[in-house]
This record gives sequence, structure tokens and C-alpha cells, in this order.
Amino acid sequence: MKIVKKLLGIDKIEQDLQKAQEALEDAKAKQMEAERAANLAQEQEELAKLTPKDRATRKKEPWVGVLNTHVNQENVRNGFFELDWNEQFVLKLKQEGYGADGDRDEEIVDRWFRELCANVVVDGDYGGPVQTGSLDIQTVKRNNL
Repeated sequence: MKIVKKLLGIDKIEQDLQKAQEALEDAKAKQMEAERAANLAQEQEELAKLTPKDRATRKKEPWVGVLNTHVNQENVRNGFFELDWNEQFVLKLKQEGYGADGDRDEEIVDRWFRELCANVVVDGDYGGPVQTGSLDIQTVKRNNL
């Protein structure tokens, strides 16, 4: 059979066919890799346009941030912080014991933030007693439009 294939040139045709199939498989693999790279680049471009909160939320990670710090101009010892967070952050706080189902998100975040502030004061080395004004912690949940 090999002799007949060789005499008729079929062996060369089979070799060429095998090479063509290998080249086609290689081209398909390269195309798939290029598509993956393009998809990854597009995803990274989209992520770069997102806010840190949106990025964390998309990744289903807890996120909290200070949006603004307000200081009373007439008495700089008084002021408040404006916070924002995502649902995953509230869930994390619930898991850590700061709230339960049925509590408003604002209450849960407020409990956490008050404890955080207290810990900063306790852990700080201020060289003596601290004279404080009133701190009004306002929690604001902002929804992205």
C-alpha cells in the first residue's frame, strides 16, 4: 500500500494535508488567544473607568470610603464625616457582629465607625488628655446613577 501511495504521490498529498491541518489548528489556537487578550484588555479598560466602589462591588469585595470631612468653621472641634459603602461591606460588618438583618445599613456602619474612632483615640499617643468637641458622624448611602 505504501508503494502505491508513493507511486501515485498520495503520500505527499497526505503529508501536505497533515501540515495544513496542523497549521489550521495552530491558527485557531492563536485566534483564541488573541480573542482572550482582546477581551481582557476590554475588561481592564472598563474597570479603569469605574470608581473604586464600583470596582470592589463588581468583584463582590467589601468597600467603604470617606467622601468628605466637614469641619465647623466657628468651632473646629466639631464636624462630621460623610461615608459611602457597598452592600458587601455591610454584610462583612454583620458577620463581625455590628448588626443583624433588619438593622438599617446606616446604623450598622455608624456602630462600626464609632468603634473605629474610639479605637483610634485609645490607641493613639496624644501625650495627655484630649479635649474634644462633639463629633457628629453622618452616614450617607449614595447610589451610583
